[in-house]
Amino acid sequence: MVSGDGVVQSPAFPHTYPRSTVIVWRLVAANENARIQLNFDPRFGLEDPEDGVCKYDYVEVEEPDGGLVLGRWCGSQAAPGPLTSKGTQLRIRFISDEYFPSEPGFSIHYSVLQQKPAVPAAMPVALHSVEVLRETVAEFGTVEEVLKYLEPDRWQLDLEELYKPTWHVLGKSFIHQKKNRGVVDLNLLREEVRLYSCTPRNYSVSLREELKRTDVIFWPSCLLVKRCGGNCACCSNNCFDCQCTPTKVTKKYHE
Repeated sequence: MVSGDGVVQSPAFPHTYPRSTVIVWRLVAANENARIQLNFDPRFGLEDPEDGVCKYDYVEVEEPDGGLVLGRWCGSQAAPGPLTSKGTQLRIRFISDEYFPSEPGFSIHYSVLQQKPAVPAAMPVALHSVEVLRETVAEFGTVEEVLKYLEPDRWQLDLEELYKPTWHVLGKSFIHQKKNRGVVDLNLLREEVRLYSCTPRNYSVSLREELKRTDVIFWPSCLLVKRCGGNCACCSNNCFDCQCTPTKVTKKYHE
């Protein structure tokens, strides 16, 4: 059982290894969720292959569970890159024949990688106590993992709903476009432009405050008047130039 780092190497590394040697190492991770990673020392040298095949002196790495050989190496080629097991076990086999031992042999550093446990199967919320649910959710690092746990059948739909803009922040033309499969109603779009542009619109004005007269009584006390409104920041003209102009003369009954 391995639970930390270690080294597997040919005898006498980095010097000449002995002849007629067979050594097998079996690495088994102590944790079922762990994986084993191998890193070869760059100082690598075994007997050269014959016709590109490692027949005599070689080191081989195999997955015992499925019998999958991850690789066999020999000669003075560059050291293999990092290898990571698919399961919890690896088998390393070193073989040398009776002829032509080389140096420096090989050295492999192994380490244990802790894998994140799989998301547990969802249980009905009614079966969870508050404490258990709080502890379970606290283990997750993203909203996606929480939704997968709570709603395994529809978590993707719930995730989309979280980031979907709500209807009240969308214009009428957008809603109309969505309902009619891409057809934009230009009349609605024009209406939106009018509503949100800098145009004169009705405002209720208190005559006493507007005229700054406290010595008279006005009836009616308020009137609707047209004044500049909307998003004046995008006006082509200066909004402060909008002035009241007389359009109708009324009779004064009392002062």
